[in-house]
Amino acid sequence: MSSPRDVDVVVIGAGQAGLSAAYHLARQGFAPGSGSVVLDGDAAPGGAWQHRWPSLTLATTHRVHELPGLPFAPASEELPAAEAVPAYFAEYERRFGLAVQRPVRVSAVRRGGDGRFLVESDRGVWRARGVVNATGTWTRPFVPHYPGRETFRGRQLHTVGYRGAAEFAGRSVVVVGGGASAVQLLGEIAPVARTTWVTRRPPVWRQGPFGEQQGREAVARVEAAVRAGRMPGSVVGVTGLVVTPWVRRALDDGVLTRLPVFDRLTPDGVAWDDGRFVPADVVLWATGFRAAVGHLAPLRLRTRDGVIPVEGTTAVDEPRLQLVGYGPSASTIGANRAGRSAAVALRRQLGAGLARTA
Repeated sequence: MSSPRDVDVVVIGAGQAGLSAAYHLARQGFAPGSGSVVLDGDAAPGGAWQHRWPSLTLATTHRVHELPGLPFAPASEELPAAEAVPAYFAEYERRFGLAVQRPVRVSAVRRGGDGRFLVESDRGVWRARGVVNATGTWTRPFVPHYPGRETFRGRQLHTVGYRGAAEFAGRSVVVVGGGASAVQLLGEIAPVARTTWVTRRPPVWRQGPFGEQQGREAVARVEAAVRAGRMPGSVVGVTGLVVTPWVRRALDDGVLTRLPVFDRLTPDGVAWDDGRFVPADVVLWATGFRAAVGHLAPLRLRTRDGVIPVEGTTAVDEPRLQLVGYGPSASTIGANRAGRSAAVALRRQLGAGLARTA
């Protein structure tokens, strides 16, 4: 495109949060294609789900909450999540005509001289009165620095690179991280390899049901952190680890016995300052992600901690920017609620349908 394309609202990202926002924007008067457009960096529908490891089934994920207006009714809980969820997202886009354009990789969002945003990408520039950022975290895997990482002679990988337990058969694997992904991967790898689990803090196991009240409390804690400009962690991290039947078996078998995180890596393993040493062929970093918001840097909204303060979904210092799938809404259920909140907030800020595609 040689000149900017005008639209009321640009949604960046077509995962759960982005699709929810697009749906609700249409219901607030921002018609798909003319009032709003969704730009997605992937070549196909599915958001981050399409990149998950093949052995991850719907039964072993955190619950996949259905998007507004269309039930999620998979034929079996044993279906790979990387197939079932993208198929559902594709049907959702088709059913509601959400005008997703892909692959479009957004490189920067700037303020234009006319008071609108300029959304720059490898497919041209969109000029918009409002932006919904729904880029999630999958493209920014986080690996903490520990002394000796560069000396380790074995294999290091993050969960984004995991494809199955078979490649670790007969090897010694150290899994680093205290979240649900670490627990899931330990459960898969332990039957075929020697595993060691290390975490910074002792895991918190959730034995009982997790209802709406507990969910609201967890989200409120993350919301308070983001509103204050602090690093929020994740909602899942606040809620604790669910003790499912297979987790109970793994606990009973000693698979989920953890050690405090090591102090350094060595060429052939990991070591602690107290003299403990564990040999390792593989270090699997299940250490989470950071928000993919680098393209928002020209707006200069981050605190010293690198956080964009938000009130609900609204950027505190730029009300025409909505962040969904960020902080308190970085979960499937939170993303749905955030999509509606973002659409309502932009309707209040902008009115509806005031700009049309040229």
